[in-house]
Amino acid sequence: MRITRSIIPNLFTLANLFSGFSAIVAISEGDISKAGLFIVLAGLFDILDGTMARLTKSTSELGVELDSLCDAVSFGVAPSFLLYKTILFTLGPMGILIASLSALAGVYRLARFNVQLAGFEDKLYFTGMPIPSGALTLVSYGIFIAPSGIIPPNLLIPITSMIIIIVSLAMISTVKFDNLPRPTIGSFKARPVIFILGLLAFAITVYSKGEYLFYVMTLYIFWGLIRGLILMIGNKVNGEQERDTLEDPDEHPFDI
Repeated sequence: MRITRSIIPNLFTLANLFSGFSAIVAISEGDISKAGLFIVLAGLFDILDGTMARLTKSTSELGVELDSLCDAVSFGVAPSFLLYKTILFTLGPMGILIASLSALAGVYRLARFNVQLAGFEDKLYFTGMPIPSGALTLVSYGIFIAPSGIIPPNLLIPITSMIIIIVSLAMISTVKFDNLPRPTIGSFKARPVIFILGLLAFAITVYSKGEYLFYVMTLYIFWGLIRGLILMIGNKVNGEQERDTLEDPDEHPFDI
């Protein structure tokens, strides 16, 4: 077996998969908080594999495909299983169907990203909400919001189903969602407002020990939808679209 420098980022990618698998095991054992930590850990490895690939100059199509396969488990299957095991199991087969929607949408979004990938360089936006963002939304809801008692018991299942549907539609839509800038001086100079908002969101999440993460992700989703509507109107008026996403552009950002 020939060992190349690409083994470094690929090990981080596989650590993402191992974390996702560990989260599923924790969910099956009823340890939801531990599962949430494993999914967050998977997100950290997902960031590090791309960083290491750029540092070692070993970005490749194999790395992209491997990353997507691991993301499908950690950010698709694991969050869906978490919401089924904690809330939607009472619906039986219908609960399985509803809970699986986010996993199905996430995997579709990953496949679309791969076939439309236009390059390995960073861009300003993603087309459709990235699956890790969808996972953070669902996991933070399942761990902090649903058990808190904020939602009346008779509305818990309908609201959970609605959140899953919204997240699923956001992922498979072609609405632009911000690609959060790296923590560098160059990123700050390029997009100071987005950089500061991202830093503020991170600080709020850490300060609240994750309890406010769902609200942060909700704002992220609605900001993307509102901006997508504005851009759609602007594109129709100007007749052109800026090449600022990792995927090929789409003229109809709200089409599925």
